[in-house]
Amino acid sequence: MSWSNGEMLHTIPAVINLAFSTNAFKKNTLTEAIDSIANIGYRGVELMADLHHANPATFDATARAATKAQLAARGLTVSNINAFTYFCDGDTYHPTWIEDSLALREKRINHTHACIELASEFGARTVSLQPGGPLIGTVLNREAAAKRFAEGLKRLLPTAKKHGIILAVEPEPGLLIESAQEFLDFKNQFFREESLVQMNCDIGHLFCVGDDPAEVIRNHPQHIAHVHLEDIGKNRVHQHLTPGKGVIDFPKVFDALDSISYSGPVTVELYPYETTAAGVANLAWEHLKPML
Repeated sequence: MSWSNGEMLHTIPAVINLAFSTNAFKKNTLTEAIDSIANIGYRGVELMADLHHANPATFDATARAATKAQLAARGLTVSNINAFTYFCDGDTYHPTWIEDSLALREKRINHTHACIELASEFGARTVSLQPGGPLIGTVLNREAAAKRFAEGLKRLLPTAKKHGIILAVEPEPGLLIESAQEFLDFKNQFFREESLVQMNCDIGHLFCVGDDPAEVIRNHPQHIAHVHLEDIGKNRVHQHLTPGKGVIDFPKVFDALDSISYSGPVTVELYPYETTAAGVANLAWEHLKPML
């Protein structure tokens, strides 16, 4: 399909499965979130593996069965399991992968282990992860922090391999791994030959740190496991905006995905809008739909 902007013609891959993350619906139940996302027109949903929706520790067999039935009835697939935040036992970041406390690191590892199993159960291909955590508040230098993060991920590889789930590290401004190059450096140092450690390519995050998201996609297709979309302002401040409210060139991003024959899900992630989640989900859909 094609989408025209002025005199430029953009070819958009029809195979893109546009999803929406439930982490915008923290004021709603998971059932309400799924219904809202389906009613708008999305064909995929990212499950927030945290206390608000699908925390593996409390998401019991009855709730899981009901959610699977609802997803099937609404024709939705699970695009990704979002294991980034940890409100169920801490906050947005903590416990991190690089805590000084071994017990706290174990909590993060055990939680992610359960998220991998959740992904397998719900047919997701990826689990998106925070990139180590913030260095602020630790006594670690970058090298030691990267080593500690890698040690944690290596603990999860047997489970990931058992289920065929990709550990999708998500670069984020202000954390250990911020840019695509920092991810590549980490990958090449610790996981050069490991296909199950890849990148959750968050378009807005990359833009915030000065990367060109489309060029990252074109230059490193073998590392792109899943894609997050949100808009960002011209100032490149890390504040997720509804697509169309910032300066991200979405047709250019879709062209790049088309150029690498990307056929995985693309998830819109607008977690700051928990009081207006359905509204921003609809605005995002209306902005992106003509490009599909």
